[in-house]
Amino acid sequence: MKHNSKTLKKRLAGHELVLGSWITMAHPAIAEIMARAGFSWLTVDLEHSVISIREAGELIRAIDLCGVSPLVRLSANDSVQIKRVMDAGAHGIIVPMVNSADEARQAVSSVRYPPKGQRGVGLARAQGYGSAFEEYIRWLNEEAVVIVQVEHIKAVENLEGILAVDGVDGFIVGPYDLSGSLGIPGQFDHPQMLEAMQRIQTIGHVSSKAPGFHVVEPDPGQLRQRMDEGYRFIAYSVDIRMLDHECRRGLTAVKKHK
Repeated sequence: MKHNSKTLKKRLAGHELVLGSWITMAHPAIAEIMARAGFSWLTVDLEHSVISIREAGELIRAIDLCGVSPLVRLSANDSVQIKRVMDAGAHGIIVPMVNSADEARQAVSSVRYPPKGQRGVGLARAQGYGSAFEEYIRWLNEEAVVIVQVEHIKAVENLEGILAVDGVDGFIVGPYDLSGSLGIPGQFDHPQMLEAMQRIQTIGHVSSKAPGFHVVEPDPGQLRQRMDEGYRFIAYSVDIRMLDHECRRGLTAVKKHK
């Protein structure tokens, strides 16, 4: 288990801004390149990608060995998947579709060992393949990160209770799914969406838990806007959008000068 002088969990608790990004392509070089770019954390996305559990393990290793906090966005609030990615060395999880306090408690319990939780105990990379088990238990109790996703109107309605759950370190807004739950997918300027976002800001920013947002497009202006709005756990774009954006930007620039 790699330790930084100031861990992600401590930075979140200290109300610091921590910028990360999203990985959906499985090649370890992508994780290494993004980790060396200066992000504080990177999330391996198992929900909207074809990354396998084995590939996730290799991405976690690459990110961790670069001194960056590896997180995993789960495919569901699944205790078995949580156990496997944590055993692989993830520093924490991002849990999709958490719509109630009970669902948040389930996620936290799946990360922790008994008596604090329900996670099965095994030996893998996280525990030093058995040589660092006691160290890992201490680390787990003090440093493991749980971020819940607010991406449904039910989560917005129950946000105060969700953020009151012990062991939840913060939340991150999923704007596409949130708009979809309102029946207006992708319409971020719709009055219903704006009302939901205002409620999230009002509740989130008076909570002790870190408010987060996923800025999907690689747009520094949008990033600055979310920072100005008080979000502190921010995902800046995603590997595929960065690649697509830069390819198109370069070709457009060339075509303009023909």
